[in-house]
Amino acid sequence: MGKIVVSEFLSLDGVMEDPGGAEGFKHGGWSFRFRDPDGMSFKLEETLDHEALLLGRVTYEGFAAAWPSMTDEVGFAEKMNSMPKFVVSGTLTELAWNNSKLISQNVAAEIRALKDATAGDILVAGSATLVQTLIAHGLVDELRLMVFPIILGAGKRLFGEHAEPSIFELIESRTLLSGTVILTYRPAPVP
Repeated sequence: MGKIVVSEFLSLDGVMEDPGGAEGFKHGGWSFRFRDPDGMSFKLEETLDHEALLLGRVTYEGFAAAWPSMTDEVGFAEKMNSMPKFVVSGTLTELAWNNSKLISQNVAAEIRALKDATAGDILVAGSATLVQTLIAHGLVDELRLMVFPIILGAGKRLFGEHAEPSIFELIESRTLLSGTVILTYRPAPVP
């Protein structure tokens, strides 16, 4: 049985929108101001360690537009392009990126079945609405937040107004040279 690991880039004020600069957000590309070898190594290891991707529509469309044409010497692009991808969307009907499967109904039940059927861990990136759904249904096994030392003042936040209250416990924190902090949480045991 696999774990669902949510991994997000966040600003100090909780913005997760367009860290890579491909979505047209006025502050897009903000994470690139903090080129940190340890952070890049963390993201590489994280990707290589996971069996599959679970994505919402917006993140999937951005990734599917970028990754198929990318290559690198360390295997990041090869892993992204070859791993199974599960996409939660009520509007998409076709998925062009290889190894992609659509989840459009009974989302919580389908993801529970996916966890049961997957031997390795499943990585979620971006996908704010999906992450909120996963948390509300108790499907997140680990939450990794890369908090960058920048305040954006505007933009989509990972935990918006409609997020359900949930308690997590900090299991690890790591500070990078850039001032970015990687915080790893697991759901707190229910008393």
